[in-house]
Amino acid sequence: MFLAITIDLEPNIARLGPFLITWHGVFAVLGILGAARLGLWLGEKDGIDPRRASDGVVWMVVVGLIGARLLYVWENWQLFSSNPLRMFALTEGGISQWGGLFGAMVGAYIWAYRSKTSLRKLFDGGGPAAMIGLAIGRIGDVINGEHHGTPTTAPWGVQYVNPDTLGEPGKVVHPEVAYEMLLTLGLLALLLPFHQRLKGKLPDGVLGLLYFGLYALGRFFLSFYRTDPSVFLGMRQAQIASLLMVAAAVILIPLLLYRARRASAARDEEPAGRA
Repeated sequence: MFLAITIDLEPNIARLGPFLITWHGVFAVLGILGAARLGLWLGEKDGIDPRRASDGVVWMVVVGLIGARLLYVWENWQLFSSNPLRMFALTEGGISQWGGLFGAMVGAYIWAYRSKTSLRKLFDGGGPAAMIGLAIGRIGDVINGEHHGTPTTAPWGVQYVNPDTLGEPGKVVHPEVAYEMLLTLGLLALLLPFHQRLKGKLPDGVLGLLYFGLYALGRFFLSFYRTDPSVFLGMRQAQIASLLMVAAAVILIPLLLYRARRASAARDEEPAGRA
């Protein structure tokens, strides 16, 4: 028998009427609150009125939750095809992390357009905010074992033994969601202490893209430790979403840097031209 970290916790905490309180749900809510708090704090440092930004948080949370649910339904359509109305049974759980991220970005765009706020500044605060939210939310996933890892003999492998677990009882597997949690915390430890200094040197939007791009790159490789089915060219859905995010960062970061250099050069030449 291999050494393993044993997890013997029920995924459900309590039932209040029609509502089922789960570890996943509790930490998802805590993650949203943590992300909102950090995002508002960073936004205020960047000159965004926190009272107005609170409306933006609502947009991002609501549209993010819609995106998270829709992508989960699309990924698991076999569970809903016989009764599509089940997609509205939110008390049964089921959300997609990438769906939530992309949905939150759509919500940010809508609010930025309506409030005439810089979307790129929102991205710079939204990057670290998303990382802390994801890190907190993954604690619930570690507890309930919903996302199955590949088998391992490593001493840090996890084994779910509770009879009601959403994991695979008896198997010792990679704690892939814990790896993701460490990835997000690592990015925060690497970049957040230098946030304001980097903001002063980089064009708006670059820092946020750096967070999301590095996260997506790490998530792509970590997804090999999951047992999710392949959907295209041997890749899992999360890997395809990761590649799209990496591609966006690789294209947009150089573009923003180039535009900033051109604007700076134009400002430097302007006095000489007038002379």
